[in-house]
Amino acid sequence: MRTISTAQRLTPRQAEALWREWRSEKDRNARDRLVLAYAPMVRYLALRKARELPSHCEPDDLVSHGLVALIEAIDRFDPSKGATFEQYAWTRIAGAVIDELRRQDWASRSVRRTARRIERERESLSAREGTSPTEAQLAASLSFSVEELRGALLEIDRADVTSLNLLTRTADEPTSVEVIDTIRAPLRDCDPEFCLLTRERMRIVTRTIAGLSERERDVLSLVHVHELPGGVIGQLLGVSESRVSQILSGVRAQLADQLRLYDSSPLTQAA
Repeated sequence: MRTISTAQRLTPRQAEALWREWRSEKDRNARDRLVLAYAPMVRYLALRKARELPSHCEPDDLVSHGLVALIEAIDRFDPSKGATFEQYAWTRIAGAVIDELRRQDWASRSVRRTARRIERERESLSAREGTSPTEAQLAASLSFSVEELRGALLEIDRADVTSLNLLTRTADEPTSVEVIDTIRAPLRDCDPEFCLLTRERMRIVTRTIAGLSERERDVLSLVHVHELPGGVIGQLLGVSESRVSQILSGVRAQLADQLRLYDSSPLTQAA
């Protein structure tokens, strides 16, 4: 798979030449250079929304969907409509980023609106009174009953999912220890026999992956390492999204077959 270097800003003349090559000749290299040239716009829009991301999500999720929107914008842009490409792409990318942000948020929009309203009111009361408001004061200021406030806060708490990779905190400051490191491992993970069988299964997976074609390894890496959606992978490899899905299904079937053979072997069953 061809890798692409860091994008450089195009001059107006370079941009015009690339658009001409892509629109008239369908030169994929020209389109790739256009994607690279406008990719910083995608990252800028994604990072603007990073504060609104649920804690279990990553900004790169927004970036990848923004890249899909950028590619589609380049494919569909019609200069005869009067708008500049930057205006057209900005609208499509921003829309894709917002849609993905909403899709990944477990809470409904009404819950998020209520959360923002409660937080604003809490800050206002704290600034006015000089102390944190009581539950009754906050409810009265919001025109809620105490029971309604408690119910709203419960809904907000349910939607607040924490990543296991977040750093833990002491009373004063964050530490270098992640939340997952504070969770006690199941006793089975310390069993030598279980660990040996797990290593053998990993060896089989590694060997099977090494025997795949380059295209199959590319798809596997882009999905499970880089976590790109099928649409982006299809654009990068020059195939349809359904073809990416077929390749991925075939790879997973090969891995499942090899592991099934290992699990059914007499040695494994005896263990």
